[in-house]
Amino acid sequence: MSAPHPAAETGKVASGRPGSAHGPDRAKVRAAVRGGTLAYFVDQFDIYLPIVVLAPATAYFQAANLSASTTALLSSLVFASTLIGRPLGAVIFGHFADTVGRKRTTLVAVGGFGVLTLATACLPGHETIGMWSVGLLIALRFVDGIFLGGEYTTAVPLAMEWSPKHKRGLYASVITSTSPAAYAVIAAVTLLMLELMPSAGLHSAYVQWGWRVPFLIGALLAAVLFRYYLKQVHEPPTELTGEKHKLPLVQLLVKYPRVLAQVFVLMTGTWLATNMEAAVTPAQLKEHLLLSSKQVTLTMLVINAAAALSYPLFGLLSQRIGRRPFYIGYGISVIVLGAGSYTLLMVSHGGFGAALGWGVLIGVFTVGTFGPIAAYLTERFPASIRSTAYGVGYSLALIAPAFYQFYLQRLDGVLPSHLAPAVLIVLAGALISVGGLLGPETKDVDMADDSTIPKLS
Repeated sequence: MSAPHPAAETGKVASGRPGSAHGPDRAKVRAAVRGGTLAYFVDQFDIYLPIVVLAPATAYFQAANLSASTTALLSSLVFASTLIGRPLGAVIFGHFADTVGRKRTTLVAVGGFGVLTLATACLPGHETIGMWSVGLLIALRFVDGIFLGGEYTTAVPLAMEWSPKHKRGLYASVITSTSPAAYAVIAAVTLLMLELMPSAGLHSAYVQWGWRVPFLIGALLAAVLFRYYLKQVHEPPTELTGEKHKLPLVQLLVKYPRVLAQVFVLMTGTWLATNMEAAVTPAQLKEHLLLSSKQVTLTMLVINAAAALSYPLFGLLSQRIGRRPFYIGYGISVIVLGAGSYTLLMVSHGGFGAALGWGVLIGVFTVGTFGPIAAYLTERFPASIRSTAYGVGYSLALIAPAFYQFYLQRLDGVLPSHLAPAVLIVLAGALISVGGLLGPETKDVDMADDSTIPKLS
């Protein structure tokens, strides 16, 4: 038997495996990470569009005589419908990513949500078709959520499979930092439009057509993403995708139920904290602190810009101390600093300046779980079911937190409405810490060697 080639022993082979010394491999790594970053940005841009962009245009879709609670409920359903569709998309597209290919499945998902975002921009209002308007909006966002769930289920594992082990934490955090960055960009665009055009009243320029512009931008971003993946991104090497299973979801549920449960706990806390920051905080800034629409939008821009800047630091920290210690510690930070900052803001009555100051801490200590999450979730599961497992693990936990408005209403008789979100932030932090505690350390996992993947701590 001939001796193995030295390059084979070091992993420096010409097959395209990450870690290769050959230039083409480095180019493929960069292309995959850039693609994952762009994909996550476009995904999150689309997700947060209705929260920011439609807030000043509620009158376009809903009757003027609805109660405040009904209006808030319908608005939350627009957001929740997208979140509920994502787990279904994760199952459907994860299956094809694991059985057909990551790149091709990503292209289908991106094309789908691009078309649906464009369709949303063309919706008629309540004056034209009555309650069908908000009904169609919710339905389109639900189907859009299916395609969005498919997009990150395929694009993110592909990027992580190409990433070298010692840089996964950093690359993951760069990818996920585009989530608050996308929110900040939407807020900036909306702020600019509110500055340039009137938004008061049903027949104002913003309410009638201005809100459509960011949705058209979202559709254009999807087209750019589609072209990038088509031209630049490659399928990962076969040793990184593993043996194909006909039913990867069944494989996940039968062989890895405890791992999935642990991820579910962590991600439930993650999404609950996210909804309190992204969906509830803007409403409380307006209703309790009485900030104007422009001040709310600017405050949310600052909150999410601070979060975006913190993600790479959290990714690097998790690479140094380990994912498990990071999540245990970060959950505690959410309880103390996240919930504390939110509470102090709500009782300060300090106006716009206080909102900007406390908002930085709220941004950094509510949604920072996402910093290394792309690395952590892909490190938790074997290659053959990685896309399905990542997508389901990431998305399944969306469902319970998506009904945050119902939980807040349950707390109405116990706490003032502006303080109730702090209770859910505390719960979110506890779930994040417990989820981290139940899981193993994963930062040294070899994506191409399933034997290095620990099941539980």
